[in-house]
Amino acid sequence: MKTPTKHDIAKKKIVDSARALIAERGFSAVGLSQILEVAGIPKGSFYHYFASKEAFGEELLRSYMHDYLINIHALFATPDKNGAQKLFSYLDFWRCSHIKGQVGDKCLIVKLAAEVSDISERMRRIMETGTASVITHVSQVIKIGQEDGSVHSALPAHKLASSLYQLWLGATLMTKITHSSHPMDEAWQTSLTLLGCTADQINPAARKGE
Repeated sequence: MKTPTKHDIAKKKIVDSARALIAERGFSAVGLSQILEVAGIPKGSFYHYFASKEAFGEELLRSYMHDYLINIHALFATPDKNGAQKLFSYLDFWRCSHIKGQVGDKCLIVKLAAEVSDISERMRRIMETGTASVITHVSQVIKIGQEDGSVHSALPAHKLASSLYQLWLGATLMTKITHSSHPMDEAWQTSLTLLGCTADQINPAARKGE
């Protein structure tokens, strides 16, 4: 494994430090000086690390998707849970991130999708690839649930995964608009129906985020 250089470490620090700021304010609203200030990097040195703000945005999204996929892999790698329980652990993680979590925990895809898709094709492609990977992971868990009998829908796993992801993406946007958890509560119930599951099949503690 390649040992990170000081340049690599500083670059990662900028990306990691700016994630919460971008998640709160958006991409276009945050200036280069603000990015460097939050990272504790001398002003005027941005272009030493990134060719452009767009290049920074690309690295930010790649880093976010990498960490996000690690998180959901950990949620799914639980041998003591069936497929449905693994899946609803992920949905509960999603819900709690936006209802109870800090700004930095919230989904950059939700925050940036509409904004950057129109201004950066390269950033849009990173989001497209990243969300496709998430849907693939979810479809694999749904298939496990169909095989172990905890998911009762006979629809193709990938179709179910795509529908769930779009449902929760929309619910997250409505949560932002309404400042209410009600859209996600409805998404939870719709997910149970879509997958052919009942509430008593899912660990109650996971539903409450305990």
